Amino acid sequence: QVQLVESGGGLVQAGDSLRLSCTASAPRFNTYALAWFRQAPGKDREFVTAISADGSATYYADFVKGRFTISRSNPKNSVYLQMNSLKPEDTAAYYCAADQRPRNYYYSSGYDYWGQGTQVTVSS
Repeated sequence: QVQLVESGGGLVQAGDSLRLSCTASAPRFNTYALAWFRQAPGKDREFVTAISADGSATYYADFVKGRFTISRSNPKNSVYLQMNSLKPEDTAAYYCAADQRPRNYYYSSGYDYWGQGTQVTVSS
């Protein structure tokens, strides 16, 4: 019922910026909470940021506060992740996720729908 497609990843240098996009084919997109997670090789998927269905509430992992910003456009069925001041440790595959009633915004198990991921690689 819901499909998510990420884009915008790439290879950049430390200090650069990237803007990731996730476009959804969801019948009622404005009823879904959205999130970004990331996963590096050999590591667990970790929470990055989330946004409520109406965009009034946002949540951030400590390691991205002040550098990353999540936003959404319900008319465009899209969620975005603006990433500034990128660091090599930000290197990972980034995934968007969606759920109408997430169990918890911070946990991957709280989301039923996932995109395929987009790779972000930050060199020094």
